Amino acid sequence: MTRRSNLATLLLFLATLFTGGLVGAATGSAIESAVAAPAIPKAEGQCVAPPEVMRRSHMTMLKHTRDVTVREGDRKTAEGLTACITCHAVKDASGAFVSIKSPQHFCRACHDYAAVKVDCFECHASRPLTEKTAEAAHAASSADLAALAAFARETRP
Repeated sequence: MTRRSNLATLLLFLATLFTGGLVGAATGSAIESAVAAPAIPKAEGQCVAPPEVMRRSHMTMLKHTRDVTVREGDRKTAEGLTACITCHAVKDASGAFVSIKSPQHFCRACHDYAAVKVDCFECHASRPLTEKTAEAAHAASSADLAALAAFARETRP
């Protein structure tokens, strides 16, 4: 092939790429605008970071807090999951806090949209402790401690 035909082939190739990119961008915009964004419930308090940071980095922040809590024993971190749940709790029509099972739950707004599984609440509470639930949790832990003490007494040699 001649130098001229190589140049013509290259120009045709670049023009095809450019035109394909324009068509792809236009199609992508049309598809994006057809998909509704998730409705994110408003938080009650002041978050530890701006929304755009939290959207991208909340999992990293939660993992760091988890490591500090588990490995260093520091349970008083401001960025803990309990603080998140307290500020981002959503109430249903009757005024009760919804759990992670409800599609209204704050975390589910984005996680359902992004098809990401929320597994925090397999161990953690998905709604804030109220006075009533705190009393129930305390009563349950007291009963557990009493049962363990009884078991320890029974098994002593």
